Amino acid sequence: MEEVPLPALFRRALTAAAKASNLPTIADETQELVQSALLDLRQCSIRVSRLALFSPNEQLADIPTRDLVYLLVPYVLSEVQSRVRATEREDRLDLVKAVKRYLEAYIHYLEQYEIVSQEDKTLYGRPASSITDPAKRRELKIKQYKQEKDIKARIEVVRKRTNQNATEPSSNVELIASVLPDPSQKTADSSEEPDADTEEVLREAVILLLRFIYAEAQTQLERTNEELELLQNAPPSPPQRARIDDPRLAKKDPGDDLWRLDGPVNKGGPDGKGPLLDPQGKPLRPFVLLGKNAADRARLQAQVFQSDHRLPTMSVEEYLEIEQQRGNIITGGGPASENQPTSKEQLAMDAEQDGAAFGEEKEEEKRQKDESWAQYTDSHPKGAGNTMNRG
Repeated sequence: MEEVPLPALFRRALTAAAKASNLPTIADETQELVQSALLDLRQCSIRVSRLALFSPNEQLADIPTRDLVYLLVPYVLSEVQSRVRATEREDRLDLVKAVKRYLEAYIHYLEQYEIVSQEDKTLYGRPASSITDPAKRRELKIKQYKQEKDIKARIEVVRKRTNQNATEPSSNVELIASVLPDPSQKTADSSEEPDADTEEVLREAVILLLRFIYAEAQTQLERTNEELELLQNAPPSPPQRARIDDPRLAKKDPGDDLWRLDGPVNKGGPDGKGPLLDPQGKPLRPFVLLGKNAADRARLQAQVFQSDHRLPTMSVEEYLEIEQQRGNIITGGGPASENQPTSKEQLAMDAEQDGAAFGEEKEEEKRQKDESWAQYTDSHPKGAGNTMNRG
């Protein structure tokens, strides 16, 4: 059987992976495409290693443009591997570990050949989940989004210059397939090399694509590490019970198992429901306080439903009576006070009581008051104090 060329093999794997990315993972058709793509991609990885296309001693300028595209093989393997159907926890754990290895291999290749700048390493090297400050985490995500958007826009410009398919790719695998040249569209003379302009444009497109996928790989690696941590810390699956051949089970309604309640499990503690408090004294579950006797329990029960503020200890009338006794309430005023005589009028009425000692005293008091007022008016003529600001 004739061996399929490496470019055609990689193109076939990308086509199958792109179709699988648009289908539900659980479908059998999707799994057939996934297995076909995995087989081709593993063959690509083996042949890339056998041909020694990449060496640690080389630099980016030493790698031909037609070989640069195969740096994407580990990333595409991680994408396809993540689409494999896995129902058991152990199978999913092995699958996630394989995806992590592929992503780390792709990131290592790009950093080794210095395809990504130091700015990109700093921007994507630190996971956003490790930043505790929400404002800084949001700022980092915005910077990453702007960087990815800029690179993707530049890729679209190069795709239009190379007359690639103008359809918008719906996944990263389709984006990779749209940028790479199609081996089936080569001319009859396969030995003919592309001109310098076409080679330069294609190389620019591949390097931009590698940088864009680097950002996507860093994000997926962060999510993969989080899923791996969850799977490693997940409790083991409960053992399956052995099937018992009992004729009575055939008559049993299958829906009964959906509504059956599990029995209580003894978790320790004084009542078998687990400890009441943690080592720091924090309550772990509700509990009931019991007194020494019925009277004590009744007293505690009466203190449960109470107001959250201090209740009054006296009525308003009692409070006003105490304040009046202290002299803090002013009395008088109103019509009754208006009808009462003033102090000057009362003194005049008391002085008119002739033949009584009280009347004589009031008469003398009135005379002294009038005399004092007459002396004051003599020494202070009317208008003497009003200088109208004339000094």
